[in-house]
Amino acid sequence: MQTRMKQSDFLRLICSGFLVILLVNPVSTVFASEAAQPIPAQKTVTASGVVVPAQVSELGFLISEIAREVPVKEGDSVKIGQTLIVLDTPDLEYAVTEAQAALHSAQTYADLQKYRRVKNRRNGKIFYDVVPVEYRQRADARVQQAQVTLEVARINLAEGTLTAPFDGVVASLKVIPAEFVQSDQAIVTLASLNNLQVETTDLSERDITQVSIGAPVTISV
Repeated sequence: MQTRMKQSDFLRLICSGFLVILLVNPVSTVFASEAAQPIPAQKTVTASGVVVPAQVSELGFLISEIAREVPVKEGDSVKIGQTLIVLDTPDLEYAVTEAQAALHSAQTYADLQKYRRVKNRRNGKIFYDVVPVEYRQRADARVQQAQVTLEVARINLAEGTLTAPFDGVVASLKVIPAEFVQSDQAIVTLASLNNLQVETTDLSERDITQVSIGAPVTISV
């Protein structure tokens, strides 16, 4: 069961309690028409519930560092891919710069091997031949290795930036700039408030078998 709600109402209703009454066997008449026997009162299933976003994620980092930038605040609407928190990772940034320089050097060396000539003497004459193919293959292998190293360095650097995995609202934020961020801890809660739903919190296993799709439901705040 889903409902739409204004963003301003969410903070008030997210922790609100609801009483969900499900009419299991609703009846429209007091007596059956043929047997003229009284029909038992309708059975109900009662459970408490809370309003929650249809989509919510608790986000954190895989690494531990000091928060350098926190460009969002609680209540902000964000788009998918938008930056939420940036950690101070000078070592990871230096690793990327170093890997870029190594790739540039390897690429330059490989390009030189394509045009490099070696001096050879045959039959009393001097010839300038291209370098053996093994030299060019080794140079190309160095380029590929440098590319992999750069890609790994960029992936590691990306772990220092937390971005929104979907469009939503920053429901909670547990870090400020210059604060140390511990790895594997949820520091941002992102929720989609366009679609909310009511979840029961104490529906018993005995009653769950009496719940069916399409049955009428009464919700009381």
